Order: sequence, then structure tokens, then C-alpha cells
Amino acid sequence: MTHAARTSPEGRPAPALESVHQALRVLEVVNRHSGGVNLTQIARETKLPQLVLARAVEQLIRADLATPIGPDAYVAGHALLLSETDGGEGRGHLRETLAWVRDAVGAAVYVARYTDGEVAITQYADGPAAPAVEEWVDFRAAAHASAVGKALLTQLDHDDRRDHLSRHPLTPFTTHTLTSERVLFRQLDGRPPDTPLLDLQEYALGTVCAAVPITAGRNPECVALSIPVPDPGRLKQAAWILKSEAAAVLLALIVAGSARRTARRPQDTILSTSA
Repeated sequence: MTHAARTSPEGRPAPALESVHQALRVLEVVNRHSGGVNLTQIARETKLPQLVLARAVEQLIRADLATPIGPDAYVAGHALLLSETDGGEGRGHLRETLAWVRDAVGAAVYVARYTDGEVAITQYADGPAAPAVEEWVDFRAAAHASAVGKALLTQLDHDDRRDHLSRHPLTPFTTHTLTSERVLFRQLDGRPPDTPLLDLQEYALGTVCAAVPITAGRNPECVALSIPVPDPGRLKQAAWILKSEAAAVLLALIVAGSARRTARRPQDTILSTSA
């Protein structure tokens, strides 16, 4: 297994991101052939269908984990080599990925993790045209009202959810906030597969958010966005783009060794307007 594959999700699957696991299977083959490998050999070793293989290769190239060296031939990319170092450059690659996703969705984006029983924002990317949401209530106390929190809670079992809500009651922050545990759990469990979790002005009036569950380690993680206007059409479009690019974020997290680092609060990160 390559370093990236060894640090892929363990135990708990990454919801809606089966494509990442397929990409990692391709990555393992590419990394094993240091002199380069063609698509025919990759298909033979991974047994992936042609369209799935093409998509996986595209994801790896975009994440700089594979590099074309000729017609249908590839070697390990620069980002994969960074994962073998002390991780500093790998984290830079993660910041670049988040900045790219921020520009693609036209909104501030966040990575969050559920660690030690709490919600923690570990990375974020904002900008003049994509301002970060104002944390007027600590996100740790607002899992039931935020897209980030819902995306993390949906990856917990029933008992762990109940434990979390026993420590953080369902406080109404706006008139849209869910305050019924039964309704919240039905929303988490009843959503169609691959559907982003939404915050429709439940955390703050005038702000809507979407989040996609991902996992780059033993703790649940997610990637999210926030839009400072209650525009359903814009949110729907941005959420669709976020879902399609979540795989790139997860691959960047794996390269950066995100699961082994201590979570940071947004004000402690360096990825912002100037990034």
C-alpha cells in the first residue's frame, strides 16, 4: 500500500465518496510502478470499469497525485511525494485545494472534524467575495443547527448522537432552528444518499450552508460551505459543486495527514483572504 492508501479511511466508510476509494486503488498501482504504468495495466490490476477508471485518473491528476508521462501512461504526482516528507508541503497542498474549491463554489469553505466528542473546524478558506460565517455562537454548541454539525452527527450512531445532544441541548438560535431530537434524527437518517446536509438559516439569519460528510481518519469529518444570502438557487448550485469536489478535498486531507494533527479553531488557521 502507498502512504496515501495507508492513511485512507479506516473502520468508518467515507459517505458518498466511494470514488475516493477507487482513486486510491488506482493510486496504489501508479505508485507501485515507479517507471510509469499505462491504463491497460491499471485496469488489469484494479479491475475497475473503464468509465470509473477514467474518473479516478482524472481525480488523481487534478489532486496532483498522478502525472501523465505519455499517451495513457502515468507516474506518481508531486503531491504524493510530499506525503513522504514532514507534511508541511502536504498541508500547503491542502490549503491550495481548499482555495480552489472556494473559488469553484463561490463561497467560503470549511473542513470540520468530530473529535473528543466535539465539533471542531480544522481548516477554512474565505476571501473578499466569499466571507466566512460569523461564529456568533460556538460551533461546538450548534451541531443541530449547522450544516457542519449535521454532517458530523449523521456519521455517529444513535447513542453517540444522544450523548452529544445531552451535552449540547437543541437551543433555538433562529426561528428556523430544529429543536426536536426526533425530527433532527429523521432528517439525518432520511435524506437520500449522496445528498449534502443543509442549514437553511438555522444557525444565523441571512446565511445558508451545505456540508458533505467525508472521513480521512478514524474521526468523522466533513467539507462545508456558507453563503451570506438566503438564496436557495445559489445554495443548490454551490452544494452540487461542493459534492463533486469533495473527493479532491479528501485526497488532499489524506496527503496532508490531517487525521493525525490536532484540530485548530478557524482563527488559528492561516488560510484566508491572502492565501
